[in-house]
Amino acid sequence: MNLRQAPAVRTLAVLLAAAAAAPMPFAQTLSRADQERTIAALPDSERTFERFRYWMAGLPASERESSGRDELLARFSAWLEEGGFTADDARRQVEQVRRRGPANAAEFWNKYLVTERRDWLNAAPNAFLVDMTKDRRPGKALDVAMGQGRNAIWLARQGWDTTGFDPADQAVAAAQAEARRLRLKLHTEITTEEQFDFGENRWDLIVLSYAGCTQVAAKVQKALKPGGLVVVEAFHTDALKTLKIGGSLCGPAELPNAFKDLRVVRYEEPVARPDFAPRPARVVRFAAEKPAL
Repeated sequence: MNLRQAPAVRTLAVLLAAAAAAPMPFAQTLSRADQERTIAALPDSERTFERFRYWMAGLPASERESSGRDELLARFSAWLEEGGFTADDARRQVEQVRRRGPANAAEFWNKYLVTERRDWLNAAPNAFLVDMTKDRRPGKALDVAMGQGRNAIWLARQGWDTTGFDPADQAVAAAQAEARRLRLKLHTEITTEEQFDFGENRWDLIVLSYAGCTQVAAKVQKALKPGGLVVVEAFHTDALKTLKIGGSLCGPAELPNAFKDLRVVRYEEPVARPDFAPRPARVVRFAAEKPAL
């Protein structure tokens, strides 16, 4: 699927999600001037996106969630002008955000997960996922925002008929290469959660491992088979006290409230080492099952 063909609203949604999703654990120590010096070393094609991501990561989670896309972009434009950019240059950068959303999102995640992969990123399967599936009979599994496939490949090795999707084409290609090396069958798509067809009563397991919080709750509840399980791990909003994080943020009890059609199997909010951060922070872990017919 060609992400550049996405409708304008979805295009911006992809970029907003990608801009906010990855943690920036050291950004809180950088002044705006220092951040600009870091951005200046990037290629021209990456500067606006990184500047937008830095600005988004500095917003309180409540403001990101309550503001519409147009409002966010208007505020970004004002922030640019406050920092010394002309009104024309601010408008140009906002238009870049609107126009190049999916391409920039894919480029960012390819770089983050593949070409410049951080040593502290967890390459092993998510421990909560492993724990919650250890006694379940394998069936059809979906890994949302699969990245380089650490969870999807592990599930396939356990006998699950696994599908994963992500907009980052290089990350998906890396997952497929590893699956071939291991002689595993892995279904993949290069797409977004807005465009992917979750289906209805289709999956025995859906994994949301640092893939947002509740934005696909309705789709997941519909897509699970009776008896199917959803497993979620994400950053708790308390993690903002020590990390700058955008997406994959869940407030207290947000997941049980969003997945009301499911039976909660386990819910916890521990301080632990997240898969996407270099030091401990509060996370949320949630597993829930669709009632059998």
